[in-house]
Amino acid sequence: MEPVAATSSLASQVVDRSPRGIAATVARLVRTGVLAPGDRLPTVRVLAHELGVSPATVSGAFQALSAVGLVVSRGRAGTYVLPEPSSWLPPRYRSMAHPAHDVPRLDLSSGTPDPQLLPVLGPALARAAQHAPAAQTGSYLAAPVLDALEALLRASWPFAPQRVTVVDGALDAMGRALDQVTGFGDRVAVEDPGFPPVFDLLEQMGLERVPVELDEHGVRPTALAAALAQGVRAVVLQPRAHNPTGRSLSPTRARELAALLRRHGPGVVVIEDDHSGEIASARDVSLGTYLPDRVVHVRSYSKSHGPDLRIAAVGGPATVLDPMVARRMLGPGWTSRLLQRVLADLLTDSAAIAAVAHARRLYFARQRTLVEALAAHGVQVRAGDGVNLWLPVHDERTALVRLEAAGIRVAPGAPFRARRTDSAGHVRVTVGLLRDDAETVARALALASVA
Repeated sequence: MEPVAATSSLASQVVDRSPRGIAATVARLVRTGVLAPGDRLPTVRVLAHELGVSPATVSGAFQALSAVGLVVSRGRAGTYVLPEPSSWLPPRYRSMAHPAHDVPRLDLSSGTPDPQLLPVLGPALARAAQHAPAAQTGSYLAAPVLDALEALLRASWPFAPQRVTVVDGALDAMGRALDQVTGFGDRVAVEDPGFPPVFDLLEQMGLERVPVELDEHGVRPTALAAALAQGVRAVVLQPRAHNPTGRSLSPTRARELAALLRRHGPGVVVIEDDHSGEIASARDVSLGTYLPDRVVHVRSYSKSHGPDLRIAAVGGPATVLDPMVARRMLGPGWTSRLLQRVLADLLTDSAAIAAVAHARRLYFARQRTLVEALAAHGVQVRAGDGVNLWLPVHDERTALVRLEAAGIRVAPGAPFRARRTDSAGHVRVTVGLLRDDAETVARALALASVA
């Protein structure tokens, strides 16, 4: 396509007719949305004629834009505006991303931890580098998990796993576990609502998702029974601080779900995503307590110790974890033992332990402060666990627009839905990032929720 802005209007926008000036004008039009991804720029000769400059001048501008990834030349087909760099993200991840220059006054959309509440990594990094044996950091054949870290993980695990390993984040763990227990076209039970990147992962793996509804205690037994009747091969669930609702699995519900799976017979594996374990206030409940040979439990340290650590621990049956570790040796091999040593240090260092405990208390308090402020404005919502709050709204799109106008960004609820629905929508509010001004935010949320 060739919009007006990409032809005659482009020349009229150029003040500085040097290659640098032309490139700066195009870049500004891209950033402001006047030129959209996929728009075709005028040809070098046409733009040069309109500007009264040589084709070499325009060609130099286009080459500079191409070098920084704003446009791409397709030969005789022309030069086109490239999509935002976030286009490499999977579809639902992409729907929650925003351009780096588009920053609201208060961004409560990310689902990430408060950077101010993460433990300081510097001392742990220094100690890890100083004390890491060369035999462990320089070997291809050493054990993939440090003995010290494995001992700490086993001591804190909600059940006694046959095997423990570490991988590069929770999604990496879930993808590798699903690789072992499912095949193309298999059905997998997922929570509805649930974590959007899990839906993207299943689609990329050629797996069919079967939504299961939740109540305040976790996955509903009747919903799981219906999914089992449809022949699911795996069940993916979040045992605590569920994203987006903040709900946690109760011990009674865990027993009920385990009993259902036991009656159904062998063959169905449960993959538990304990993504917020260290900063969650709820009890560490797992179906692995009752079905240790059928549960793969994943614990991420991103929200508690830092997303860039990229470490998730995995514990479960040898039939799943042994081939997972073997397959990984033909790819990344292992998670950096230096980073493993950093995590082991953080899990035993008194200052880091205190920092995580402080974060847990603050997240708990921020949830309840906002819920109480919402109640004062007539909006009743259940406080969850972890960093997110799931807020019902009359009209999702209108609520998002109104909040953006107020300088507040939240995540749309639609990507979190495992099935399409015509019912009233939701938005996800990352309460963990709400350090102050809960009253102002509550007022804006309350107004947006009824719009």
